[in-house]
Amino acid sequence: MTEYMKPFSHIYVEKEAYRFERTKRVINSFPGAEVIEIRDYRDVFNRKNQDAGVQHKSQKLILAVKKDGFLYKGAPVCQSFGEEEFYYTSNAMNCVYDCEYCFLKGMYPTSNIVIFVNLEDTFDEIEKTVGQKGADSGENGRGTKIYVSVSYESDMLAIEGFTGMLADWAAWVEGKENVLLEVRTKCTNVPLADWSSNMIVALTMSPDEVISKYERYTPGLGARCRAANEMISKGIPVRMCFDPMMYVRGYKEVYSNMVDIISNALDWNKLRDVSLGSFRISKDYIKNFRKSYPDSSVAFFPYELENGYYQYPEMIRMEMEDFLYDILREKLPDDKIFRWK
Repeated sequence: MTEYMKPFSHIYVEKEAYRFERTKRVINSFPGAEVIEIRDYRDVFNRKNQDAGVQHKSQKLILAVKKDGFLYKGAPVCQSFGEEEFYYTSNAMNCVYDCEYCFLKGMYPTSNIVIFVNLEDTFDEIEKTVGQKGADSGENGRGTKIYVSVSYESDMLAIEGFTGMLADWAAWVEGKENVLLEVRTKCTNVPLADWSSNMIVALTMSPDEVISKYERYTPGLGARCRAANEMISKGIPVRMCFDPMMYVRGYKEVYSNMVDIISNALDWNKLRDVSLGSFRISKDYIKNFRKSYPDSSVAFFPYELENGYYQYPEMIRMEMEDFLYDILREKLPDDKIFRWK
């Protein structure tokens, strides 16, 4: 049996990154790691002939200083929850979890994780964007609200213990009525008490049958329910994301049982809202996904290509989503159920 090094046994650090306190925090969190200075994170991250599947068994950390691309317009495939000004930011790339359906498998040539230590530059970019939107509308920022996903290319809550980024996000966004943040996660670590009411925890909910098959290293459904309950009790806005739905054998019974488990664990009316959608992946990522994971049943399903995204065939997709939507309507009003289209 092949033996792998422990995760984060090596930490690659850009020379410029050493001047940031966050770099020191991360390094100090792994006292046994070998620290290697590098010129540019891409020299390690974008190396040729990497095996992302193997690397995930022994991930390495890369600490870098982000030079540009602090804020991106949200893609049409992402759920914007009715917010017109939807953006995402990438403070980290790649994830400690290993979900078989994750778009990151086709997006990057490696499973190693990059953490950009200069978070404050992202704050500045959001401030500029809010100001510009306000100027365009003649409101000087008043009444101009933007919605930002801060956990788009990594599960930020899962690495909060050694990055501290979400605590800094919470401190920065508190009192900013024109900024709403979303933290998408499968992690069951409950955030600190000083979490901002302007930060939504969007907790992915899946049946245990899906979790065990496709969501490696993630907590089970029961643990996610307990975490959601505790977050709600602390006043943290919680969104449940039934997205992506996966086409598994007996999916109607599987997803119906999932809803029953959640119903027995918490009060649906205390949720901020829920989202619903089936699996889809950009056509730009599927080729690399299949190359890196040749044994993946997710990668090689006979999808249909529609508007640049591979999805389940329409009959399967609509039957699955309609089924769960009808069940959720028994728990919540329509205006609390957001469905990806």
